[in-house]
Amino acid sequence: MFEILPLVALGLAIYALNIARGSARTLGEEVDRLRQEVEALKAGGVVKEAETEPEEPETEVAGPWAAGPVDEAEKGGAIVGGEPAVPAEALAASETAEDAAAAPVQPKESFESRIGARWAVWVGGIALALGGIFMVKYSIEAGLLSPAVRLSLAAVFGLVLMVAGEAVRRRTQPLIANAFRNAMIPGVLTAAGAITLFAVAYVAYGVYAYIGPLAAFVLLAAVAFATIGLSLLHGQALAGLGLLASMMTPALVATDRPSAWTLFGFLCVAWLATFAAARIGRWQVVPALANAGMLLWALLYLSQAAAPDALPVLMAMLVLALGHGLVWPGNVAAEEMPQGAASADLLGRLFAPPAVAVSLTGALAMAFPALVLAGGMPSISHADYGFAAVVLALAALGALRGWAIYPALLSAFAAVAGTAAMAVLPNGLVDALGSLTSPTFDGAALLVGPVPVNLLLSFAALFAAVGLAGVRQRMGEALATVWSVLAPAVPFVIATISFLCFGDLGFDLKHGLFALVFGLVFFVMAEVFSRERQETDGLFIPQWALPAGGFAFLVLALHAMTSGLATTLGVALLGAAAVFSTRLRPWPVLPWLMAGAAAVIAGRIAWEPTIVGAANLSKTPVFNQLLAGYGIPALLLALSAFELRRWPGERIRNLLQALASLFLLLTAAILVRHGMNGGVLDSAVPTLGEQAIYTLLVIGASAIMMSLDLKSPSPVFRYGSMVVGGLSMLSVLSAHFIGLNPYFTGELLGKWPVLDLLLVGYLLPGIAYGGLAYYARGRRPAPYVMALALTGVALVFAWVTLSVRRYWHGESIAGWKGFLQPETYTYSVVWLLLGVLLLAVGSKADSKAIRLASAGLVLIAVVKVFLIDMSNLEGILRALSFIGLGAVLIGIGLFYQKILSGKSGTGEKAELNGKA
Repeated sequence: MFEILPLVALGLAIYALNIARGSARTLGEEVDRLRQEVEALKAGGVVKEAETEPEEPETEVAGPWAAGPVDEAEKGGAIVGGEPAVPAEALAASETAEDAAAAPVQPKESFESRIGARWAVWVGGIALALGGIFMVKYSIEAGLLSPAVRLSLAAVFGLVLMVAGEAVRRRTQPLIANAFRNAMIPGVLTAAGAITLFAVAYVAYGVYAYIGPLAAFVLLAAVAFATIGLSLLHGQALAGLGLLASMMTPALVATDRPSAWTLFGFLCVAWLATFAAARIGRWQVVPALANAGMLLWALLYLSQAAAPDALPVLMAMLVLALGHGLVWPGNVAAEEMPQGAASADLLGRLFAPPAVAVSLTGALAMAFPALVLAGGMPSISHADYGFAAVVLALAALGALRGWAIYPALLSAFAAVAGTAAMAVLPNGLVDALGSLTSPTFDGAALLVGPVPVNLLLSFAALFAAVGLAGVRQRMGEALATVWSVLAPAVPFVIATISFLCFGDLGFDLKHGLFALVFGLVFFVMAEVFSRERQETDGLFIPQWALPAGGFAFLVLALHAMTSGLATTLGVALLGAAAVFSTRLRPWPVLPWLMAGAAAVIAGRIAWEPTIVGAANLSKTPVFNQLLAGYGIPALLLALSAFELRRWPGERIRNLLQALASLFLLLTAAILVRHGMNGGVLDSAVPTLGEQAIYTLLVIGASAIMMSLDLKSPSPVFRYGSMVVGGLSMLSVLSAHFIGLNPYFTGELLGKWPVLDLLLVGYLLPGIAYGGLAYYARGRRPAPYVMALALTGVALVFAWVTLSVRRYWHGESIAGWKGFLQPETYTYSVVWLLLGVLLLAVGSKADSKAIRLASAGLVLIAVVKVFLIDMSNLEGILRALSFIGLGAVLIGIGLFYQKILSGKSGTGEKAELNGKA
């Protein structure tokens, strides 16, 4: 059966050639006819009809060329040299026909076309390649020829196929290239020949050992490079075959003395050859596969070699960066690539640049080996320097070419992720994973290793320089926006990681000076770019990102060279300085830097509420480090908001006002807690007295914000006052009535009646809520005012009730003591009296909320008398309870009748006066 296969392959090839010859003849006749029509249109004559169609009489021709007098204005032409000029309509028609003739013919494929013109070609090529292989196999099995002769004949067969491919190409390519460019017979024949030659070279080395590793390597490389070169004549598919052969060559040839430099040198040459061919042919698939091949070889070497060295990989990565920047895509513009110009919007042009497949795969091919190098210290020689160099090369590519958005983004990702890996796992990822599974695991051992502080800071500085160069180089383009963010952000993250992992958190001059210098550099560059800016309108991102980056570096410098209270105050002063700098430069980012400073201070407070450490905190009430650490930032926030009173942006002014109010509340609350806990801040649950002071502070803050809003209307003060008031009411419900209620907690009230804990915890907050509700009448929504009034009534009710219990049980009113009969009767009397008092106050103040509270309180008293007093009281107390309830209810009824009668009379009198 194997003997027949070569004959079948030869027959298929002849059949394919006959089909191609017939197709070529037909297409040639069609091209000639179209050429004649174009020439006729250019001459201004009538297009000659096909011979099978009858000619029409000349007298029936209508239009600009019709016989008879024609108005020159109508026909749009002029008489030149006694002959009519070609009209505009004819010129347009001729140009259209010319474009149509010049455009590639794209016939609609039928099933017959696919079978006869495409599949037959590819199957024929495969058959030819298999025929050569099987012929060699047959000769081996039959023992007809010696191995040398067999290999020679196979090589001759491969060369014959390649020569036949070139011969067919020269005869048929102009005719069939456009119609069946995916199944070009010359390319298939050439590919079959290349596969045969590649197989011959490998068999001569790997099976018969006729040649040594060096000769085999040279022959295989020669076949691969020849295939890549011939792809310029036969298309991208042949280039892919040559690329595959070149990438497989190092794996097929084994040697006792492998050299990484030789390996990556050969791969770089093959990669450059592929990219050079891709540049000429404007290909994307093959160069993307070349990038993938380089990535796989780099990862394979770094992970499997006995003693890998980063320098050969670094050389290959640098070649990739230069190849992408200079060869392909190189300086290609979006107009040269259809996919690059397909999107009209900014993001579409940015993230779908020309040759996007090449740029994305190239960036990945450089970023992943860089991450492996960062995580491979110290097992990989020169891994740290190799990582930094690869990332900087990738960043430089992203900065210098307008299409390199993915190299820019992936360089930033690799820089941050690689730095984190070097800092957290300085002994390498493999050693770290091994130590995790060790029975003697020590977490501190993960951080033991070389400290590459100088390398990291140099890496951050160079990345910042590349980023600023990218902003300068791509000014006015979307990529400049990306680099204006990456240039400060990535170096800041690198420097921060280095400081936190390797720096002295108490005082680190090296990191501090580095951050100080680059903070000033970014402010200076923001000024330079702002002066060079041509546009006067629109959002200028470098004017936002660069000052923000400079401010972040200055904050880092403060953390490196100061500590405690000095750092907190320094951050606040930096933010205030940025706000007051708006007098010199109207950059919109400057006020927002104060908000950033407030966020940093809030983070420091969350990390260390004492600002200076518990051991260093003074125990003096009020006048201690807390007053400065909390109060001065609050003051600076208020001054900044006042400074921005004429600033066109209202959002930042409102935000600073809100932050100033928040820090003011924090200052008061922390000072109260400090004073009530003996100068010590701990995590203990606050007492009722401490919580009551917090409640009073919040009520006062709500009133202050309401006053500020009335004086200078602001949505922050308007809604902030209501939010603060609402939160305080929730706090009262959870803390005063439930969590810290002395009835549940058993907390002692103090030796002095009235002037005790109940006064501070219930009566004073109740009066404060009543005053706030009175102040908010007509200035805030009615439901909010009613909620404040009802909260005040509830607190007063609690004060009265708990005071009654104190009268009968002393300073301890815990619930486990139960209730006395006189105590139960006293509750009824006091609740009824309080209901009457609230009714009078509500009527005097014309407050519907207080009157409703009075009615609710009386209702509670009624329910208590009928359900509790009737069953629990005995004798005279039960009678007095009902008598008192009846008398109070009758009095309340008379009171309401008098009020309603007065209002009714007033209304009737007013109505009569109106009628009169």
